[in-house]
Amino acid sequence: MYRAWSWVAVALLVLVTPAAAEICSRDDVPAATLLLPYFEVDLGNPNGVTTLFSVNNAFSDPVVAKVEIWSDLGVGLGGFNIYLDGFDVQSINLRDILNCQLPNTPPPAGSPFSASCAGAFPQPAQLCSVTTYQTALTGKPVPSLSGCAGVDHGDNIARGYVTVDVVNGCTTQYPGNSGYFAPGGTGVASNRNALWGDSFYVNPSQNLTDGEMLVHIEASGTNNETSLAGQYTFYGKFVGWTGRDNREPLPSTYGVRFLNGGPFSGGTSLRVWRDSKVNQGAFKCGFAPSWYPLGQESIFVFDEQAHSASASGLKPFPAVAQRVQVAGAQLPVPYTFGWLVLGLDNTVPAAGSNPPEDPSRAQAWVGVEMDSQGRYSAGFNAMHYDNACTGVTPSP
Repeated sequence: MYRAWSWVAVALLVLVTPAAAEICSRDDVPAATLLLPYFEVDLGNPNGVTTLFSVNNAFSDPVVAKVEIWSDLGVGLGGFNIYLDGFDVQSINLRDILNCQLPNTPPPAGSPFSASCAGAFPQPAQLCSVTTYQTALTGKPVPSLSGCAGVDHGDNIARGYVTVDVVNGCTTQYPGNSGYFAPGGTGVASNRNALWGDSFYVNPSQNLTDGEMLVHIEASGTNNETSLAGQYTFYGKFVGWTGRDNREPLPSTYGVRFLNGGPFSGGTSLRVWRDSKVNQGAFKCGFAPSWYPLGQESIFVFDEQAHSASASGLKPFPAVAQRVQVAGAQLPVPYTFGWLVLGLDNTVPAAGSNPPEDPSRAQAWVGVEMDSQGRYSAGFNAMHYDNACTGVTPSP
């Protein structure tokens, strides 16, 4: 009996003890930052596409997370705080957020976050503007920004991406603010690797849904890859490439299958997030940012018999966040079934010689959606060739 309870005690100890960060290894483990690489919300149809995601506390100690909404061209549009008790979960529908229905998660009395979160819940009205969110995320002029923030696709679908950071207390700051990051997680943002999450793309009008894990980005203030000046870190463009954010970067080279026939009559689309390497603010409407459109190092297309073709002359992923149909106008391919090697490294003149360790490196993330008969869909993350800190040159 004593021996059985000993094993239980060991199991509980493992459950509540934070896992050690494996910097540069792309894995779904508790992290200091979460990335939802792309979202869509149909603002004109309440039964149309929307995006759901969750923020979860992996451990017994409470945390505060700062959620930031970004346009598809990487302009920060504001965010909100979430208090999470031990092993807590907060589910979020981005349709609610874009209508300023923000989570109300006040810490209980006696919480270590009670002081910093005083007045933060319910979320103050000035933290959210329906007009700003909805016009900015559809590429329309935003009076409060004196300009535009995204691509106007000519529809009423809001597009962008989301980041979630562990923070040391409730805050109105965002990653681009001075002092948000400080070495060792001593700024607004914490280096605590405590969060995990997942996401779902839901389209009730078409009976389609699919999901995948959020991107988990670990922090370390002691690893040379994430703490030394000149290294490529996830938020490097916001900290002058000094490594102060201590976040590992993402890979840049991916392999992914495509199926555009047979049972998958709806074809394959890619959800792609990329780093412009530029701290982008609102810009003059009618004029694209200086780095847009983003190119890439190479794109190779293979059929299922290993015949190959190159699509490197195209720029199918020009924005920071986008969905692109394989075999569509942006990414034509000569085969019905096959796979792609995407080498998304890219030198961005507007970013100068950054990141200093290798100006041609450009972190990215690729997810996949395959649709069938207008009723079923499957989603998953693409395979990556390189780790988070070193790039590779695709050479099929």
